[in-house]
Amino acid sequence: MPDPVPASRERVRATLAHREPDRIPFDLGGSRQTGIHVRAYAGLRDALGLESREPRVVDITQQLADVEPDVLDALRADVRLVSPRGASTYRRELREDGEYRTFVDEWGVGRRMPLATGLYYDSYAPPLAGDIDAAAVDAYAWPDAADPARYAGMAEEARGYAVDEGRAVQVGSICGGLTEGLFKLRGFEDGYMDLAGDPPLARRVMERILEVKLAYWARVLPLVDGHIDVVGEADDLGGQERTLFSPATYRDLVKPLHRELFDFLHAHTDAKVFFHTCGAVRELIPDLVEVGVDILNPVQVSAAGMETAELKREFGRDLAFWGGGVDTQRVLGAGTPDEVRAEVLRRVGDLAPGGGFVFAAVHNIQPNVPPENILAMRAALEEVQGA
Repeated sequence: MPDPVPASRERVRATLAHREPDRIPFDLGGSRQTGIHVRAYAGLRDALGLESREPRVVDITQQLADVEPDVLDALRADVRLVSPRGASTYRRELREDGEYRTFVDEWGVGRRMPLATGLYYDSYAPPLAGDIDAAAVDAYAWPDAADPARYAGMAEEARGYAVDEGRAVQVGSICGGLTEGLFKLRGFEDGYMDLAGDPPLARRVMERILEVKLAYWARVLPLVDGHIDVVGEADDLGGQERTLFSPATYRDLVKPLHRELFDFLHAHTDAKVFFHTCGAVRELIPDLVEVGVDILNPVQVSAAGMETAELKREFGRDLAFWGGGVDTQRVLGAGTPDEVRAEVLRRVGDLAPGGGFVFAAVHNIQPNVPPENILAMRAALEEVQGA
């Protein structure tokens, strides 16, 4: 007998099928782009009247906290995230190097955070920088997606979240996006030069990243089958005012690889494809719909062309919007609770009618966000739906 579908799962499934659910689903921590920084999380626990304890970091680069069940229950959150584990062959070594704390990630990319004022780990020391060719790309020590250690406990975790906690489940990818990987492995200067002057080399780097992704998805999807609702992928394509490279470059070099990735996902799971891209990506949204994106995140409302009412009107039949509930660039961190409330009411009014909307802040809740603004955000969502 199949497991019963609890309220949160049905609520998320309904809205992703473009039906109005009993109430708007709420997400905090259900993806690596809808989480909360450890500094903000500690204050949130206190504001909720919960036991104070040291937050556990679940994403070292972004310094995201593990959003624990008591917080999820207090906020009536509907989504949980299942992520791959580390490889058996990789051990993170944190070191102090001058004014930085550093480590090298599994992909060979250097990461560093200032000791005194650091909030995140930035990429540096790209391992494939400089004058290289396709043979050097192929000879690189790419991560092994077949390592069984990556998958230990994922099936049990997914079932626990779906059945025991009754929440919708997203399973995350093995790594960031194809272009993100290009820029981290080659560095921004060489990566952009490749896109403009050596497209075959750029394509080969992204193809190798795609191979790792496909091998991961081929292994993990059968393990979590029946207990997941969303599969998460990402690739930051936009800046504040425009795309990070030309739409023509996207369509020529990146779009065919995205199509291959999303076609694979749709062929191997009924879960919806969640795609995260920051920034001003209005011009690329029809391309994303065409290659199989079901859910757009984060809906960066402060970026050019990302007006929520217009996006809903133009793409609301084809896309669900996950995020966009409140601007994190200014309002959530620097605004008053009243400003947060007004922002939530506006964005929910734009995005929620007819379903197709999961409420989350625009990207992760940053360390400057006071707990009273997080509570004002949640209270406003309850207010607008009369819950």
